[in-house]
Amino acid sequence: MTFEVVRADDPRCAVLEAAGYTVVGESWAARLRDPAPALLDHAVRRAVAAGVIVRELGPEYAVALHELETANERDYPYTPATHRVVGTVEVVRGLWSAGRVFGALDSDRLVGATHIRPDGETGFTSVLDGYRGRGIGQAVKAASILALLADGVRVFGTGGAALNGASLGANLALGYVVEERWRSYAPPVASTG
Repeated sequence: MTFEVVRADDPRCAVLEAAGYTVVGESWAARLRDPAPALLDHAVRRAVAAGVIVRELGPEYAVALHELETANERDYPYTPATHRVVGTVEVVRGLWSAGRVFGALDSDRLVGATHIRPDGETGFTSVLDGYRGRGIGQAVKAASILALLADGVRVFGTGGAALNGASLGANLALGYVVEERWRSYAPPVASTG
């Protein structure tokens, strides 16, 4: 099936809906411009005070990251615009050649991670079930932003499925502003009668 992914403010939405297309997913894109280091640092310190270590991870964590992402893969909300497939350990290992990885460790167990590209775009943020709702996702993302701020990056991007309210809330708390909303449309079902 071919889906149409269209910005929610695009006049084509009305045309598609009039033609019988149905919305099968919604997503958003947000930007963070000139972030507040104190706010980001607070997010990291709050998670550390709750008992995790937040730091940048090297490729020696590829297997642990693959295990985390495989455990969480079923929890990523599916939309045609935001579907995430983890892939093999080698695919995960390749993330380090495309950016940086920051993680949260409970003792030696990886319980949260984020991947960020050099241009400030977040690839994903993932927190293990049982650790969610503790600010760990915010903390790893905040640590990644702080590191790129030190490299001179001033604009950061992220996005996700509208179904994942926790992710949206975590990003808004860090200062991201939603700039785009998207709708994924499925074509009308052909009549057999």
